[in-house]
Amino acid sequence: MSEQAGPSTQQIVEKVWLSIAERRLRPGVQLKEEQLATIFSVSRARIRQALSVLERDGLVTIVPNRGAFVSKPSVEEARDVFFVRRTVEQCVVERLCKSATKTDLKKLRDHVAKERVANAKNVTTDIIKLSGGFHLLLAETLGSDFLFTTMRDLISRSSLITAVYRNTDRFNCGPDEHAEIVDAIANNDPSRAIHLMTHHLEHVEAELDLSEIRDLSHDLRAALG
Repeated sequence: MSEQAGPSTQQIVEKVWLSIAERRLRPGVQLKEEQLATIFSVSRARIRQALSVLERDGLVTIVPNRGAFVSKPSVEEARDVFFVRRTVEQCVVERLCKSATKTDLKKLRDHVAKERVANAKNVTTDIIKLSGGFHLLLAETLGSDFLFTTMRDLISRSSLITAVYRNTDRFNCGPDEHAEIVDAIANNDPSRAIHLMTHHLEHVEAELDLSEIRDLSHDLRAALG
């Protein structure tokens, strides 16, 4: 099989990530290399590359001599991830209030506009991608490689936690609250930006039922179809 055939490593990563975020893959399910290679019509080497990226992002746990499994975040880990996210994102918006340019603000507002379209059309895949993408864009706009990498990891872990513990089928990390945060940044109001971001993440965390792991699908082909 040609390594040029089929989806790229990143496309495979995104497909698996979305299947977890959309609650189509449950924690603990084994991601068998041979089965994934068949589903995506790629080599097992490419699947191993994708699984390595997913492990780095905290979505997959690779157990020696057993294989790769969708990670099972504990309640304590879930709380820790959201605590760290609040701390990091408070820092991000505070600094953006001092550094954001008109070009930066336009990018952020254009992104929120895309979120509104996805919400209006109720396209779950786009809603998930754009919602997490907004928070990643904030860190990217700040220009800190460290904060960008940190946020990428936190957003991936948050997606898994939200998929496992969310007690509603509606994703509520929505464009209205994002727009308010952008307005606070535009107005150079760090106190309000920090308050809005804190409230926003607390709102997302409040929708989690941190009491049990829900039984999601274990059928790889159905989940990734």
